[in-house]
Amino acid sequence: MAVTIRKAEPGDHPEWLRLRCALWPDCPAEEHVCEIANIMTRLAEQIVFVAVRPSGSLVGFIEVSMHATAVGCETGPVGYIEGWYVDPDLRRQGIGRKLVAAAEQWSLERGCREMASDSIPDNEVGVVAHRACGFGEVERLVHFRKSLIASLAQNVSDGSGI
Repeated sequence: MAVTIRKAEPGDHPEWLRLRCALWPDCPAEEHVCEIANIMTRLAEQIVFVAVRPSGSLVGFIEVSMHATAVGCETGPVGYIEGWYVDPDLRRQGIGRKLVAAAEQWSLERGCREMASDSIPDNEVGVVAHRACGFGEVERLVHFRKSLIASLAQNVSDGSGI
């Protein structure tokens, strides 16, 4: 299927929201709406490209921003893929690669010599897609979190408090 890659426009917001919800289903739709609005106000340092079906509906998107540095990169600034998604029915047809190419061109025009991205290790589709577009894995990382409020409450209740 022939798709067109272009910058996101205000009329794309409902479809872009649908795609974001598919990529990040645990994030509330209201948060996606706020993030979309925020991205559209920061177009000097962030951009979104969309893949458009001949019917006019969106089939995919890529959100890209500028980072001063990124893990594994030797230069800066770095173009950074913040989110990248193609509808499952049209994957493996080069659409994702076209979205990445648009992101790379945008980054090059802003002085970047490298692109970076991330994916959770168990997202096999994402890892394979990145490799297919020429990305090399540089690190695996497990992020941790601890609630200080819950920890403080536990310490107080068991007598080991501060």
